[in-house]
Parts: sequence; C-alpha cells; structure tokens
Amino acid sequence: DPKTGKEPYAAIQLRPDNKSATLWSLVGMQTRMRRPEQERILRSLPGLEHAEFARFGSVHRNTFINSPKHLNNTTEFRSIPGLFCAGQFSGVEGYLESTASGLVAGINAWTAVTGQIMKPFPIDTAIGSLINYISEPDRKDFQPMNVNFGIMPLYERQPEGNERGGKIPKKDRRLRTAKIALENIREFLRNL
Repeated sequence: DPKTGKEPYAAIQLRPDNKSATLWSLVGMQTRMRRPEQERILRSLPGLEHAEFARFGSVHRNTFINSPKHLNNTTEFRSIPGLFCAGQFSGVEGYLESTASGLVAGINAWTAVTGQIMKPFPIDTAIGSLINYISEPDRKDFQPMNVNFGIMPLYERQPEGNERGGKIPKKDRRLRTAKIALENIREFLRNL
C-alpha cells in the first residue's frame, strides 16, 4: 500500500463488465461459500464496504469428454473419422491449452481435407505432450490437465544429477527441456 507501506496478504482484481463501467467483476473469485458469508467477507475489503453486488461467485466446472477413450493423438475422434475436438471440451485445462488444442485440431482437419497424412505433434514438445496426455487410451480416471513439465517425457528423461554426483537444478533441467522442445517444434512445423 503506497500510503502505509504495508504489504497486503492478497490483492483482488476488478474488471469492467459493461461498456459504461458501472458493473465490475472480481476476477478469479470462484468459491463454495454461501452468499451471506461471501457478502460479509467482500464488504470487509477496503472500497467494497458499500458496494452493490449484482451476483456472487460460485465454483464452476468445465464439461469435458473422456478424451483418452474417444480421441486419438491428432484430436480426431476414433469412432468418427474427420471429426475433431478442441478446447476445454477436449480435456485440456486453461486458455492457452484450449488454443493449442484448437491449433492441433485445425492443422489436422486441414491436413485431412487436403488428403495428406495427419501427423501428431512431437511428444517431446509442450503441445505434443498435452495432446498425448488427453489421448493416451490406457489412461484411467481421466481429469483435464494444464500443460506442465510433469507430463513431458523429455523432462522426465533429463538427468537429475551430474557426473560429479551433484543435483542439477530444476530450473536448468526445465531450460534444457524447453530448448530441445523448441527445436523439435520448429522441425515439425518446417515439415508440415
């Protein structure tokens, strides 16, 4: 706080919800609290003591298919050739991930329409490992996933230690993984 110099425990973000900026949303305020408790807590925040609340937060759940059962590694339905699935419905979690799955579906739909052979994205890339995660037919109890190093086989193959017995920092392993993944995606795109 510039007036007091105190560090806040948390900060909230307000986003205008209409053109005249008379209605604002609290960003990322999904909750399981009942409305009276939400109102009590929100009114305790500086600047919201006298706010008029148009609606309160609630937990949302995204709808998704059991993609390991239904999609192959090009995001095409196994049982309906020529039909592709993308976005959160395909079992990816997040805006960037949804966009990436749309890119994969779009490239492969174009490839199929033009009579070319579809190629899955390399598994040693962020996009390829995410699509592999949602399309691995042996996966049980499927839940959507954000892209992360933990689903990248390339990251898992990186040595944790060096030849002197010292541990390689996680940051260095991630940088090495990212560098190789970028080389792989560039090569893949050149050959589309």
